[in-house]
Amino acid sequence: MVQVNKFDNKDFSRGINSESQNVDEILSNIIPDYNTKVAIELNHADLTFEVLDERIDTIKEKFIKTIKRTKSKTFKIHALNDISFKIYKGEKVGIIGYNGAGKSTLLKVICGIYPPDSGEVQANGHISPLLTLGSGFDYNYSGRRNIFFNGAVLGYDKAYVESKLDEIIEFSELGDYIDIPIKNYSSGMLAKLSFSIATAVEPDILIIDEVLGVGDATFAKKSRDKIRSIMDGETTVLLVSHSIVQIREICDKAIWIDKGKVREIGEVNKVCDHYLKDAEKATNEQLANIQLR
Repeated sequence: MVQVNKFDNKDFSRGINSESQNVDEILSNIIPDYNTKVAIELNHADLTFEVLDERIDTIKEKFIKTIKRTKSKTFKIHALNDISFKIYKGEKVGIIGYNGAGKSTLLKVICGIYPPDSGEVQANGHISPLLTLGSGFDYNYSGRRNIFFNGAVLGYDKAYVESKLDEIIEFSELGDYIDIPIKNYSSGMLAKLSFSIATAVEPDILIIDEVLGVGDATFAKKSRDKIRSIMDGETTVLLVSHSIVQIREICDKAIWIDKGKVREIGEVNKVCDHYLKDAEKATNEQLANIQLR
């Protein structure tokens, strides 16, 4: 029996039998395009949070509510609303949007931290998330031990982490502090360790949430250079940043999230230009900490 193979729904026999096509056209029909391999795909992903509709500021207020058996009121936030898009292998994608738009939530859904209520999320490859600095650590462990602990959380075996240990410690600039419990670290030291671990590995997908300016000015520059070196390879990168300049410099594609929905997706400068135009009528609360220029 003769089997006719198909790649991306293209019939192998179709290209060969066509006399009107040149060699390049024939090859395009029979050779799959590995450069367009999907790295991340979301299909109608939806996520809703239920939160308290009131705030209890004191222990006394909480005690009174317990005695009265008063039920706390809740309301729902539609954090992600019917999100669908594809990101291809090697793309560098910036996620932009106002405060509370759902950018960080989107990254956590892609990482598997939050499962969607409905829809599908697929990531093809090993993900290295650089989200909240210090997440995935045990604060009673030393920095050195946390390198192995965090590496295990990211899915790497001990031998692989061991091979990267000296590189991580050197990049972190922690010196002898690497052997003391991280509960004694400053926020800057913790940021350096987190960044050094996440970027020392060789992920298929690197997900970054507002952490390119970690540490002091010297380390911040070093961290940006490190990200750029990663971007020179085939790693797929998703970056949430409040700096539109940074998004333009680093990314080739942008996704604009607005009120939990995809407002626009496309070439980075085009999407950023539309976002800046819309920002002219945004509120101060929406734009807090966002660097438009």
